[in-house]
Amino acid sequence: MKSWLNLRNVVLALLILVFLAAVPSSLRYAYQHGGFYLFSTAFLRDLPKRLTGPGRLRFIFQPVVAIFLGIRAGASDARAGRPPYILGLLTDGQHRTQMLRDSFAQLFTVIAVAILLDAISQFFILRQIFPGAAIVVGPVLIAIPYSLSRALSNRWRRAKQPKP
Repeated sequence: MKSWLNLRNVVLALLILVFLAAVPSSLRYAYQHGGFYLFSTAFLRDLPKRLTGPGRLRFIFQPVVAIFLGIRAGASDARAGRPPYILGLLTDGQHRTQMLRDSFAQLFTVIAVAILLDAISQFFILRQIFPGAAIVVGPVLIAIPYSLSRALSNRWRRAKQPKP
């Protein structure tokens, strides 16, 4: 019997608990300010605080992990003869869904941790958690470096392969 207690499920459970705890105050903010924090000028004004406040090292570690995973996936793509990741997403309609599914499966825990860390840093910096902002800011630290490193790794690996 497969155990449900693994890193992925623990991170997901923590993320759900944090978001459930944050929903009432987030809705109160929306009611008091006439809109959600994510779509406010306060969100844009608070972005620089994330770079200098607690948890700022995540802006280094999370992209580094994403780049490592992207390089590994790009090398795998090259061995399998798949096109570079971003180009494949744009042009390969036949494999697009599978590419996205594979990426999500590989990055799920990393993305969930990114969202969780952003929520925690919001609490320490702003004294409140805004789930929408965490869902937007957290994955950006992962998605862009992952996609670029996966595509570049594939191209580099294919260029190094001997031509038949």
